[in-house]
Amino acid sequence: MESPVRVALFPDSLYEVNGVANTFRHFAEYARMRDLPLLVVHGCAPEGIRETGSVRYCGLKRGRISFPVEKDLRFDMAFARHLGRVQQELRQFKPDLVHITGPSDMGMLGTIAALRLGIPLVASWHTNVHEYTARRADRIFPRWLIQGGTRSWLLNALEDTVFWISMLHFKLARFHFAPNPELIEQLKIATRKPCWLMERGIDLDCFGPEKRTRKEDGEFVIGYVGRLSTEKKIRSFAPLAQALSEAGHQHVRFVFVGHGSEEKWLQENIPGVRLTGVLKGEALSSAYADLDLFVFFSETDTFGNVVLEALASGVPAVVSDQGGPKFIVNNDCGFVCASDDDFFHAASLLIEDQSVRRAMSLAARKRAERASWDAVFDSVYAAYGCELTGCGKNQVLKGHDFSRAASRAN
Repeated sequence: MESPVRVALFPDSLYEVNGVANTFRHFAEYARMRDLPLLVVHGCAPEGIRETGSVRYCGLKRGRISFPVEKDLRFDMAFARHLGRVQQELRQFKPDLVHITGPSDMGMLGTIAALRLGIPLVASWHTNVHEYTARRADRIFPRWLIQGGTRSWLLNALEDTVFWISMLHFKLARFHFAPNPELIEQLKIATRKPCWLMERGIDLDCFGPEKRTRKEDGEFVIGYVGRLSTEKKIRSFAPLAQALSEAGHQHVRFVFVGHGSEEKWLQENIPGVRLTGVLKGEALSSAYADLDLFVFFSETDTFGNVVLEALASGVPAVVSDQGGPKFIVNNDCGFVCASDDDFFHAASLLIEDQSVRRAMSLAARKRAERASWDAVFDSVYAAYGCELTGCGKNQVLKGHDFSRAASRAN
């Protein structure tokens, strides 16, 4: 394309603490550094209009008719009240496309505005909302009332229904992005629309082994960073802690960085656990580097930014064989596990064999060095160009074909 693609971005979150917010803060910075015209409509402070180089921000306030999704994120039932203002911004900005990041209040607002103004819509999938909903419902539904097969059927039906509703929304988009190959195939089948790969990057200056401040104290520190909520399978850490203790590993300590509904449960069920709360900047970098092993039980994550951050910090990772993180971790820098027993055996090996742990630490950093935010967003803009010019029909952008895709877009 002869001129840069003008993008109006409607991210689910931007200044909150989660992977989507982190990704699209980097997206905005990428656009600013390259003088690419970008309008970011977001639902978190600061409110109003501000401009930073080529990036224009429009902050919208969520009101009282809203409910919490996370501690720092809400869903506004009456967010459509901002529609007139948003349409005015879009008319002034004149975007080539509107990019939403999920079926949130912000995503719905962006979709309605794009359809009303006849602007091409693109949607990227970042959160498995259907799986999150089912796991949270499992925690809420009283077990004395709904048990056994009826409970399983109800939860599966709820998960399928939420996915179906989400796909009705996504079918309105001209094309999609997803962070791993499995989700790409699911979206292509469900929507019959093109889907491109949109991975995540890492700031290698922020995360690294040199950030380690912990002195060798004879302890083995297992850690986790992220939301402390049920869909992350946080309670699986208690059986792991117990199994390691029974196996004679008495010098193991668990550290959790983040916040969420499982904080009290962790304090009550893992002896000596340390909860740091949310950390940022150098404090977060040091918290990663001070770990000996990063454990991630979640089966619902579409990518796993925190896993990549741990690897960049030189920390081996043990992850589930369900979800996106399994595409990040290889046999050199960690383990992909199919069961709680696999998690236990992987942790035990790294506790007992320092040579394996040191080798995996070096490999972890090397694995992270292959990730780059620039490469991620180069591929996104290449996909924009291909789809808008028609050369990307029915294509799936492969992970490292960025230069070839960019040449097709020009």
